[in-house]
Amino acid sequence: MDGTETRQRKPEELALPHAFSPGRLSGASEDGLPSVSESRRVVSKPLGSEFSRETALSIGFQANTGQIDDTQEQHRVISSNLALIQVQATVVGFLAAVAALLLGAMSREELDFVKVELLCASSVITAFLAAFALGMLMVCIVIGARKLGVNPDNIATPIAASLGDLITLSILAFVSSFFYKHKDNRYLMLLVCISFTALIPLWVLIVKQNPPIMRILKFGWFPIILAMVISSFGGLILNKTISKQQFQGMAIFTPIICGVGGNLVAIQTSRISTYLHMWSTPGVLPLWMKQYWPNPCSTFCTSEINSVSARVLLSLVVPGHLIFFYIIYLVEGHLVPQSKMFVVFYLLASLMQVTILLYLAEVMVRLTWHQALDPDSHCIPYLTGLGDLLGTGLLTLCFLINWLLRSEAGLDGISDPASGPP
Repeated sequence: MDGTETRQRKPEELALPHAFSPGRLSGASEDGLPSVSESRRVVSKPLGSEFSRETALSIGFQANTGQIDDTQEQHRVISSNLALIQVQATVVGFLAAVAALLLGAMSREELDFVKVELLCASSVITAFLAAFALGMLMVCIVIGARKLGVNPDNIATPIAASLGDLITLSILAFVSSFFYKHKDNRYLMLLVCISFTALIPLWVLIVKQNPPIMRILKFGWFPIILAMVISSFGGLILNKTISKQQFQGMAIFTPIICGVGGNLVAIQTSRISTYLHMWSTPGVLPLWMKQYWPNPCSTFCTSEINSVSARVLLSLVVPGHLIFFYIIYLVEGHLVPQSKMFVVFYLLASLMQVTILLYLAEVMVRLTWHQALDPDSHCIPYLTGLGDLLGTGLLTLCFLINWLLRSEAGLDGISDPASGPP
């Protein structure tokens, strides 16, 4: 089936339940590295999962346009995409560790050179292994979907979003534990950093075989790095609140609210982008999408296919989070706030987060398409980073309001008997 198959599929036929994969629960650990608080900031934005999504979108688009039907061309496209994410993963791995340490310095924490080596080695090797494993998985899914006549966008993107964090956090836990046990062997971590840095020229040579991918390597850094910076502020909020009693449970709920929001907006962005690729040319918006800042009602309340898709995605938020809430209650009941008001606030925060992200997706895709830029590469990193920041901020507000209401109720309960008759 050709690429136009996306247009005939109903939004309900998307593999959207994958957006609520239990893999998001894997980020519930409060300490990625024992005694290294900066690890929480690295964990707040799992390395590698973003690149798996980018690989799925890139190869999926090339599959839809028939660029990988030829065997020789298929090898060139796949190798250049995998090499691209290795370069990006290595560089971003270093940057993530540096960002975590800078945020630690902002928090007036003492800088330890052993921490620097440990975080750099752990983040770089995690990003490398996760990007490679997820990249290969996405390649297999896209090629398999193409052979079965199914649009890869409808399968690969949700799976990449769901499995990305699970695989990345699992690798990070294993690698960081290994390096922590051998933290006295400083040459080991230094050798790892040097070795992966030395591989970058090899990956660049492979990327040069594919000029469009080479352009991404040259000009695609800004969205990734800025998204990481935006997301890091969410990690800073988490680090400031996670140890306080009134925010007990933040470590469990943060990856869920951030993950669900990021996954849903990535799916919507991918659908709008594919829609434009099929019905227009870069730099030219369809007549019915000429307005750069659409009315929010047109984003959610019309019969247009992208509006229907947005409503379907929004309708998944409450039931999806309720399922997760119940699972957390069964597994870690002592960490769940025992208040119905908290559940209400949490669901409202989740709806607010996803509503804002879906509207911004519509706006950003139109703006980037008008500039003849690829929305997948330029919008999704920003939106997922913003989703992390919004999710963490709104969740913090939920815990704070719940704590204030409970404190006020407790004070009322104490004062009432005192005001009664002796």
